Amino acid sequence: MNTRPAPLLTEALIRVIEARHHDPFEVLGRHPEGDRVILRVFLPQAERVWLEGPGLPLERIPYTDLFVLEAVAGQVPERCRLRWQDKDGNEHHRHDPYCFPPQIPDFDLHLLGEGRHWDAHRVLGAHAHEADGIAGVRFAVWAPNAERVSVIGDFNAWDGRAHPMRLRGGSGIWELFIPGLTAGCLYKFELRARNGHTLVKVDPYARHFQVRPESACIVEPEPRYDWGDGAWMKARREADWRHRPMSIYEVHLGSWRRHGDGAFLNYREIAPLLAAHVERQGFTHVELLPVTEHPLDASWGYQTTGYFAPTSRFGSPDDFRWFVDHLHQRGIGVILDWVPAHFPRDAFALARFDGTALYEHEDPRKGEHRDWGTLIFNYGRNEVRNFLLASALYWLGEMHLDGLRVDAVASMLYLDYSREPGEWIPNRFGGRENLEAVDFLRQMNELTHERHPGTVTIAEESTAWPQVSRPTYLGGLGFSMKWNMGWMHDTLNYMGQDPIHRHFHHDLLTFGLLYLYSENFVLPFSHDEVVHGKRSLLGRMPGDAWQRFANLRLLYTYMFTYPGKKLLFMGQEFAQGREWDFAGELDWYLLERPQHQGVQRLVGDLNRIYRERPELHRIEFEGEGFAWIDCHDAAQSVLSFLRRDQEGHPLVVVLNFTPVPRAHYRIGVPVPGFYREILNSDAECYGGSNLGNAGGATSEARPWMDLGHSIEITLPPLAGLVLVPEPLDDT
Repeated sequence: MNTRPAPLLTEALIRVIEARHHDPFEVLGRHPEGDRVILRVFLPQAERVWLEGPGLPLERIPYTDLFVLEAVAGQVPERCRLRWQDKDGNEHHRHDPYCFPPQIPDFDLHLLGEGRHWDAHRVLGAHAHEADGIAGVRFAVWAPNAERVSVIGDFNAWDGRAHPMRLRGGSGIWELFIPGLTAGCLYKFELRARNGHTLVKVDPYARHFQVRPESACIVEPEPRYDWGDGAWMKARREADWRHRPMSIYEVHLGSWRRHGDGAFLNYREIAPLLAAHVERQGFTHVELLPVTEHPLDASWGYQTTGYFAPTSRFGSPDDFRWFVDHLHQRGIGVILDWVPAHFPRDAFALARFDGTALYEHEDPRKGEHRDWGTLIFNYGRNEVRNFLLASALYWLGEMHLDGLRVDAVASMLYLDYSREPGEWIPNRFGGRENLEAVDFLRQMNELTHERHPGTVTIAEESTAWPQVSRPTYLGGLGFSMKWNMGWMHDTLNYMGQDPIHRHFHHDLLTFGLLYLYSENFVLPFSHDEVVHGKRSLLGRMPGDAWQRFANLRLLYTYMFTYPGKKLLFMGQEFAQGREWDFAGELDWYLLERPQHQGVQRLVGDLNRIYRERPELHRIEFEGEGFAWIDCHDAAQSVLSFLRRDQEGHPLVVVLNFTPVPRAHYRIGVPVPGFYREILNSDAECYGGSNLGNAGGATSEARPWMDLGHSIEITLPPLAGLVLVPEPLDDT
């Protein structure tokens, strides 16, 4: 086609032809002029065009793909339907998109501009829509610095000239209703930047994508999924999660299980298998490494490009809804790793979205995350903050998720995070705190807790920032809980020591009690601890094979009896021997071996005891729930402590961190009775040596360790005991 414009073309028509007009509705579509109407259509693929109904032909403006009809007003309906032939002689029928008025109400634009549209995903993006009884798809995108934005897709040969959008005033929002389109079609946005460069971007609000390496968005039908988890959702709203057991199984769906040929399972295939495993092991929740859409498998999902889309690797959005629904109906909660701290530089996604630093900061001292080669969100910009808040609310509301574990919070809080002097910009008070990020996190926590009662937010925060899990009205960040990274590092450091040296490091086990009740803590042994050369948890334990398994069983006994919610990464429940590999599935064959079976059985029993014994979960965030019996026996590397429920009923825990059995070990106890041994990690059924106390020990009226009674027990090697008092039979 010769694109040389005709001499009499107006400047506005030339801008349409050259695909650089910010408001194509100015000249395209139906325009009354006195008692006549001018209809202008721009169809790059058309040879001939007619107005359906009267069948009037449109005249091509020479050397262009513009077609024009001038007729009396009554001959041209307000919603024009066209018939046209392409260059191959194929005939097409469609309503003209440029004969429809704006479809997004001004109030929505106002809320988006203020950063207060909590359902932004229902306005921006692609949505099945009906205008004047005519069905189609409404597209909208925020790109305030673009000169022109078009919808491109498999319906217009990916031609950016075919469907330019209109800019809605100063809102920065571009929109276009394309009649006749249906769910399932592929699309992206083509943008012309102010410097003349053409960009092709995926929709930030897309709810469905092609399977990588393809990256087109898929128009998703409006949700009509028939949820069956009503009982779960009602109970969630009414539940007091602080005083209920929470044991989390952290899962990377792509490497938990796979088909025999290495292919991924669908969400609907994974759900019943995962639910059955979680039920057997006794976990209360699963936590998914990010299933938000991402292009690179090796990022494990932490470099997100689709903040409203479950990854297509495992199926469709409705498949994911089925996954969540199934777990809920089996009594299992679902938490999502969510990543508002940074996003990847992929040219097709958020980076320099409209040719400018739109979602990120222009200055690399604020906008680049050097550790991960990613970009940092501009939390001070209303529309960016709204984008992230709407994403959080989408997953909790539309997808029924029970919580968000917020990744890399420390990197959000500090302007100098992983930066040298001179590589960062202080805040307006001269400090290192990212005040905009702090405000964002507080608002996110307030909104999620207000709009979705019973859901939780969990911070991965590794510094001493105060009051992470305290209410915002008290000056806190408002998270429900925080990962106890200090406890995790100290514990693994201690357990990695040869037992002969552990008495020199006893304080690593006791120091955590100094800050234990400053936050609501989760005790995490996460995916981060079994990658990048750190070895598996089993591989980090010292000693020969028997001692490594015994140490691991001891570690888990310590974790499940220590105050705080629990988290284990997949594979740890059966002592995976090698580091986690995202590119394959777990080593399930290890469960053919007795030692691995024993660890799995122990984790199941620890979960059961944690859930069933109120002493271990009812007041685990309150100081009344814990008391030392003896924290000073560094010489023998033994710890003993009490756990209590809200009524003061005690449970005794004794831990021997050496391979030396200790007979006649006396500890104080608070009440008289028979102290029944409800768990011994050295039991034969767990792979231990089966040294124990024949079911328990009877107390003596012999004060010990500032307690009025005491018991004498045998401590198995590298093992933990859990004992519960029962009243003595007076007869």
